[in-house]
Amino acid sequence: MERLNYHHLKYFWHIVKVGSLTKAAEKLHISQSALSSQIRQLEDSLECSLFLRQGRKLVLTEFGNLAFSYADSIFTKGIELENLLRKGIAAEHQTLRIGVLSTMSRNFIESFVEPLLNHANIKLEIAASGQTNLLKALSNHQLDLALTNIEVRGNHDQLWECILLDRQPISVIGPSSLDIKSGFSAKYADYHWILPNQDSPIRAAFDGLCALHHLEPNIVAEANDMAMLRLLARDSMALTVMPDVVVKDELKNGVLKSFTQLEGIFENFYAVTVKKHFRNFEINQLVNQFLMKKISPPS
Repeated sequence: MERLNYHHLKYFWHIVKVGSLTKAAEKLHISQSALSSQIRQLEDSLECSLFLRQGRKLVLTEFGNLAFSYADSIFTKGIELENLLRKGIAAEHQTLRIGVLSTMSRNFIESFVEPLLNHANIKLEIAASGQTNLLKALSNHQLDLALTNIEVRGNHDQLWECILLDRQPISVIGPSSLDIKSGFSAKYADYHWILPNQDSPIRAAFDGLCALHHLEPNIVAEANDMAMLRLLARDSMALTVMPDVVVKDELKNGVLKSFTQLEGIFENFYAVTVKKHFRNFEINQLVNQFLMKKISPPS
């Protein structure tokens, strides 16, 4: 193999950073053909393909993703060195980028990232968005990991690694002042309900349970966001359905009460990454720590 040309590697780095050969060529003030030629030379010297060319779009291969992670480290460290020597500013953090589904429980997210919050050498970036945008950011290597409650499966174009982190039972949650003693039954028709909206898996399972018990709930509001459901449950006299973890503080201080668990209804929480041979050590450690914490017996 020829000696690595760092000039070509930096061009590759710029292309991935801006997301386009055209934009990179404009930024670097060279022609697209010249830039494309230098990337081909880099691929030849590394003896592997860095991009898959899908029409006019460039998509990183697994080796391209690996090369970019090294290139990003090399040139980011170069910028840090320049800042240190010129301005006396030293960078001390590795950045981990975690995407979260915008409708997920904030309490669950916090419990997952907690080991990183006081980590001296890690800077944590958390971005919330919808499922489609999360997966797009993962595939574009803009995120190291995504947290979601929707299972993800691979297809011909993209292979995902989807790890089940936790499976939380769903409970009927409401103001602790309510006097509800029986299990789930048609008697719950006497109360107001605030429920997840129709496209929620929890709502679909709850509707099926209501049909089984011949219950027609008096629905006064719907929301697709657990944080909003938490607020509405706390500030109203209505009942809702959610995992206890979502309102753990309100349950602890007695503002809300978990009346009964709904049989056979759960919310699953997943960690999603792009499937590849080369894994981020810190992300692997974070997932493993969480899984070990879930299976360890309480002290």
